[in-house]
Amino acid sequence: MRVNIIAVGKLKERWLREACEEYAKRLGRYCKLQIVELNECRLPENPSVGEIQRALQNESEQILRHIEGEAFALCIEGKPCTSEVFSEMLTAPALNGCSALSFLIGSSHGLAEEVKQAVQHKLSFSPMTFPHQLARVMLLEQIYRGYQIAEGGKYHK
Repeated sequence: MRVNIIAVGKLKERWLREACEEYAKRLGRYCKLQIVELNECRLPENPSVGEIQRALQNESEQILRHIEGEAFALCIEGKPCTSEVFSEMLTAPALNGCSALSFLIGSSHGLAEEVKQAVQHKLSFSPMTFPHQLARVMLLEQIYRGYQIAEGGKYHK
């Protein structure tokens, strides 16, 4: 299974990069992981609604070009789920012949509506707001946990 994480923006903090590298290493035994970092559109200090919409549209064009297989958008209106349910969502597509999953993380302004309409699943970690860079670490951890659950591993207690 190929797992693609398509994220707007680059990881700036070393500790975030190191955490992602650790989970990427762990995931190597379960899937072929690819992380695609897309350029975030630069906006002024106090952008107008129109400027935000144009930036989201530009980012959505980049995101949509990289989606492969079954797609999951991380967004505020997404559905929260348990790690066990997420594990099933990770493994079920392979049983149906799907060979790739794409997880989408938008910029600090989220994802364009067009992207949300193009995915099969909308997920939310919580009603709380998290930095999109931290969301990447959380997503990698949950993907690893999901594979561990499916395997019956000891990581998930």
